[in-house]
Amino acid sequence: MIFRAEIVFVKILLPLIGGIILGYYLQNQQLLRVAAIVLASLSIAALLINTFYKKLKAWNYKKPIASLYYLLFFFLGIFLTLFHTNFLRKNYYAHKQYHQLKVWINSEPQQTNDILRFEVAVTDGYLNNVAEKCSGNLLIALKVDSLSPIHLSYGDELLILANYLPVEPPYNPAEFDFKQWLAAKNIYHQSFIRQDELIKLLESEGNPIIDYALKVRKQQVEIYRKLIHDDEAFAVASTLILGYRADLSKETLAAYSKTGTIHALSVSGMHVGIIYIMLNWLLSFLDKKNAGRVFKVILICSLIWYYSLLTGFSPSVLRSAIMLTAFILAKQFKRSSNSYNIVAFTAFGLLAYNPFLVWDVGFQLSFLAVFGLIYYQPKIYKWCYFKNKWLDKLWGTVAMSLAAQLATLPLSIYYFHQFPVYFIISNLFILIPITILMYVGIAILLLKVHFIAPAFEWLIVFINKGLKWISELPYAGITEIWLNKWQLLLLCLFMILLTIALIQYKKKYLLSSAIILLVIQVTFAYQKIMSTKQQELIFFSLRKNYAAAFIDGNESILLTDLNSTDRNFEFFVKPALDQKQVKTIQFINWDTDFQSQHFIKKDHQINYKGKQFLLIDEKFNAKKLSQKHSFDFLWMHNNPRQKMEFLKEEIEFSNLILDASNKDYIIAKFGQQADSLKVTVHALKKRKAVTLKFN
Repeated sequence: MIFRAEIVFVKILLPLIGGIILGYYLQNQQLLRVAAIVLASLSIAALLINTFYKKLKAWNYKKPIASLYYLLFFFLGIFLTLFHTNFLRKNYYAHKQYHQLKVWINSEPQQTNDILRFEVAVTDGYLNNVAEKCSGNLLIALKVDSLSPIHLSYGDELLILANYLPVEPPYNPAEFDFKQWLAAKNIYHQSFIRQDELIKLLESEGNPIIDYALKVRKQQVEIYRKLIHDDEAFAVASTLILGYRADLSKETLAAYSKTGTIHALSVSGMHVGIIYIMLNWLLSFLDKKNAGRVFKVILICSLIWYYSLLTGFSPSVLRSAIMLTAFILAKQFKRSSNSYNIVAFTAFGLLAYNPFLVWDVGFQLSFLAVFGLIYYQPKIYKWCYFKNKWLDKLWGTVAMSLAAQLATLPLSIYYFHQFPVYFIISNLFILIPITILMYVGIAILLLKVHFIAPAFEWLIVFINKGLKWISELPYAGITEIWLNKWQLLLLCLFMILLTIALIQYKKKYLLSSAIILLVIQVTFAYQKIMSTKQQELIFFSLRKNYAAAFIDGNESILLTDLNSTDRNFEFFVKPALDQKQVKTIQFINWDTDFQSQHFIKKDHQINYKGKQFLLIDEKFNAKKLSQKHSFDFLWMHNNPRQKMEFLKEEIEFSNLILDASNKDYIIAKFGQQADSLKVTVHALKKRKAVTLKFN
């Protein structure tokens, strides 16, 4: 055979992932047809080789045949990706201008204030009251009527107005790429509708198993709601045990994030493992006989999958359930099970079912953490030896934490821009409490031992306070680490070379890793030095607000109507300032006069680094200027009524800024007038942010 059975999935996983990535970036119908033809041809060739393996003496051509198999799975990855891509299908709903769409809700609706968000699968499109079969997913943001709110749940069938738009790309520097995030979930359009633009048709049209799981989970959440009085404790209990996305406060989330324990708030492999340990111990009496062992395996696997069901089959739990089931079955039937092969088999199965999972951050970090536990943990554990049983167990736990952190380090920093310094202390701190919480929390739900709920609540509050205390220690976390893709690649290469050097004791790999680390440090030092010298102006693109950051070194004056706690500031503005390593922000608004060393704002005029800005709003009259002035920029705000021709007669300017406080028709009108006058227009609504450099 070409591949050894114990690592066959390890060998074919990489070409599959390579094909998925290529297919994702080259999404078109022609490539789908080519991939299907090539895949069919390679499959026939592989079938013939395996059928006539002995007659062909194929063992003499192992490398060419292996290459054929790698190519087969590479094109399988391309085909699966393109086959699953919704907008490539002929009946994708956005290919026609339908008046109404019939959809069913395929995710659990989440409400924030008066906005209900959920994903739907489109089944029919209506054009002139004629129904046509359609396909595709759509993200809906529904404005709920506060007087008579509609109740929606998974599986409900709806008729909605076809008011959808393509998902917008990020417009500001370092802004979260919501478009790419949704595209990785195979969603390319979103709809903002009111409650009166929706008709509820039927219920329970979704998958009956998932529908049952979500209903049961909702019942369990209601039990916690009645028993737990502290809102934060309730949110942690619901998230930790049932995977229910409760509203955790920013402080609690920050505490878990800064201490490297955020994984505890996501039902994952750790939680499934804790349940397995408990079940394995409780059912150990069945190990005496063969039939008992078989029954024990069936029962444990069934209960693990039932728990996965109750969490709504979250991707992390699904991964863990598949891996653990494979391990249990291999152990029961006394088959040699290669840990890497089981992990690769799990990844292969999930990607074959949904190739878009390769872009899921949880998917990436979960498998890297498992790889770390398999590869790094045994090696780290051998670093120290303790005769004392409890010290040995403690060191084993530390080795696990180090292994998982090492394996996920590059991607964790890249995605979350921080590194928790005290992650070992915090993970040791929550190890026993989290285990107790899992057992007690499940006992409350299944055994109805409600009298222990106060102790359960106290333990959650204790954990939250403990983690908040650790997060507030000096140097608890290195934050605002912004890696570009080249630095990420270098960091990954450093980790690989360092691992090889330590395992194989080869100096050349150790030297290479040290050189790469030095290069990374030099790039960081260069960025830090340059940040102290930067002199920039960023006009942010917002939806209704305005914001302009006048950056001088690591300080910024922010002219805006937002404040530091506003969600729009945190989502659209703060990431750019963090990326540019701005440490001090001075907030001022439109009507405030302000003066600093390089910045003067007075009488609706700004002078910054020699550039002149005139701020015009609905109250401003250009005739107030004593004489004709020359400005580099005119900033139009809050729907002024002046005509561009009149302004051009009174004021000399070459650039026009139109912020998002202006209505759309005002922006369009001034834009057209400015174009006719050969003036450069910068519209800050659904357009890229404007960045000016002064050095």
